[in-house]
Parts: sequence; structure tokens; C-alpha cells
Amino acid sequence: MTAPATLDRDGIAARIPHAGSMCLLDRLEAWDAQAIHCTTATHADPGNPMRTASGLLTPCAIEFAAQAMALHGGLLASGDGPPSAGYLASTRNVRLHRARFDDAPAPLHLHAERLSGDAQQVLYAFRVLDAAGAPVADGRAVVVLNTPLPDAAP
Repeated sequence: MTAPATLDRDGIAARIPHAGSMCLLDRLEAWDAQAIHCTTATHADPGNPMRTASGLLTPCAIEFAAQAMALHGGLLASGDGPPSAGYLASTRNVRLHRARFDDAPAPLHLHAERLSGDAQQVLYAFRVLDAAGAPVADGRAVVVLNTPLPDAAP
């Protein structure tokens, strides 16, 4: 199957392991083997599941970027099966440019660039920008791929 150049929310949800309101991406704008660009306005939704009484705190922007990374991995993967799980293992050099971002101009622009990786893990650089191009958050993230979690203890 040939991966599409752009996707709407339903197309994204079919390719990442996040469902319902936890699918935070609205649109795939562009992608290639090294990078992805997505947009969303879900940060402004009062029903966003990550929102607190204080609003949507900027550390949550890492999850928005991680979903773009998951979509990138899903687009690069071969086959038509369900999305495989990846786990955000670590973040480095993260800079948060504001305290909260539910009031940031929409849409947010989520950029992730694959810096290195193999079948077990991938290193991405990410940037989250508001509609005016102001930074919300940026940094690097390691995603561990296709690693089953141990069975829960009885």
C-alpha cells in the first residue's frame, strides 16, 4: 500500500495507537523518510483529556510531538496491520517556551525529524510551534519500538 501525502484525523487515527480524544493530531501536512509535519487545534479544546484546571500545561506538548513521531513510524512501516506500539523512552534538551498552550494561536505545527535509529529505537528532534510561528516546545526524544511490555504481576 502506498502511504498518502496528507491525511485527515480519521486517517491518522487508523495509523497510530491513540484513539478517541487521545488522538491529538488533526492533519498530516507533509512527510518523507526523515521528517513529518502535522497540525492540530485539539490543544484549544476544553475537553482535551490532558487539560487540567490550570489549562493545558506545556509539558503536554511532548505528547503532541510524540504522536507525530508515532504517525511517522506508522507511515514508514510496511503492511496494512494495526499500528505497532512504540514507547517514549526519554527526552533530552527539552525547552518549554510558555507555561501553558491551550491559549496558543491555532493550529499548532508539529515537526519531528528522524536523526538516527534502527528497528529497536529511533531518535527524533521535535518542534511545536503555534500558528504565528512562536515556539511552544522543542527537544529530542528516543522512541523504543516493538518492545512488548512484561506481563503484569498477579
